[in-house]
Amino acid sequence: MGDTIVIFGSARILPRDRALERVHRIGKQARLHPSPDLRLKLRGARNILGMSRYYEEARELSRRLTAWAMSFGSHPRRFVVCSGGGPGIMEAANRGAAEAGGVSVGLNIELPHEQSPNKYITPNLSFNFHYFFMRKLWFAQMARALIVFPGGFGTMDELWEMMTLLQTSKVSSKHVILIYGRDYWNKVMNLKEMVRAGTVTPEEYNLLQFADSVDEAFERVARSLEQHHLRLDRDWTGLQQAP
Repeated sequence: MGDTIVIFGSARILPRDRALERVHRIGKQARLHPSPDLRLKLRGARNILGMSRYYEEARELSRRLTAWAMSFGSHPRRFVVCSGGGPGIMEAANRGAAEAGGVSVGLNIELPHEQSPNKYITPNLSFNFHYFFMRKLWFAQMARALIVFPGGFGTMDELWEMMTLLQTSKVSSKHVILIYGRDYWNKVMNLKEMVRAGTVTPEEYNLLQFADSVDEAFERVARSLEQHHLRLDRDWTGLQQAP
């Protein structure tokens, strides 16, 4: 395996069918036994149903990226999808890769709740970590692109870690960091305010790319990887083989 495309986001985002089933189940309970608690649960279930679009889009994006990457052969495999190994967006990433007929990596972390390896990871590419810092090292070491779907504290932690590595040139500026879903992220954080305040430079802000659809995300990631990694790798291979 030559390198990876890391896809991460919330562990709590469900696939659409499971989210819809949850709304129907809680809705039925709320009709039979009306209560403030069930109304609150129903509102939460509907919110999760709305967020399920990101599961389906991560799944489709991973499928398309895997099919594209497989066209470059398998010696070594290039741009293999890698996730945090758990449920939610992580599961969607591994699932999409499996549906394309490709392999994918899962870098799981031992947590007291909500994290166990999902069933779509390629079995011999499922790894378990005890410490977050070692897991992040493996995320960063082989990644050529990171695609950040909506998420919570863990997703934010991983995003800022990778941004700091880029900012301080600990990883190449040719790496892609793609933020998926402006509607969510613009409500959660205001990066342009950091630029206006002078705590982040415009050049640092421009290290980020944004996408709101699978088509847009696929085009941005594939184009950047072809331009900055495949071409350089081919040139280097040619130099090595030259008499």
